[in-house]
Amino acid sequence: MPDACVIEVRARTAGIVVREGDNYCFFAAHRDFHALERQSFDSLLAAQTAASRCASDASAAIRIDPPRSEALRA
Repeated sequence: MPDACVIEVRARTAGIVVREGDNYCFFAAHRDFHALERQSFDSLLAAQTAASRCASDASAAIRIDPPRSEALRA
């Protein structure tokens, strides 16, 4: 198993995980993944899963407003 690995979600770098004994410590590369900062995971798959969940939560919180021209017509 590698000592460090980059975690990507939807073609975006979420962070890196670094082996610490039997676990992996997550270091966020983007603010959407800050909630995972320095969390410990027992596998690379567990870290990837957590990052994917974190990205889903972040995208659900983003509200996209309609363009102003459409808003003015309504």
